[in-house]
Amino acid sequence: MVKTKTSKQVSGTTKSGFKYKLDEARLNNYELVEAISEVDANPMVFPKMIKLLLGEQVEALKDHVRDENGLVSTERMAEEITEIFNNHQVKN
Repeated sequence: MVKTKTSKQVSGTTKSGFKYKLDEARLNNYELVEAISEVDANPMVFPKMIKLLLGEQVEALKDHVRDENGLVSTERMAEEITEIFNNHQVKN
């Protein structure tokens, strides 16, 4: 039987008002680190990286940054994700 460790929750609100709650374990996920290291060379990894970080909250973030025409700005998504990372830098 595999035991799962209960993870501490971190939460916050970005400057634009997006409220999020994450398991701290998501920030320490090695697959997230792999995706981050690939994103500059391969921007197609960006959606995977966001999903690894936010899980089911991805749709809420997309709705939060959606403009009046219904489009989701890649730049705004990147700004929000950067702010979340900066707010919760992992301490080793």
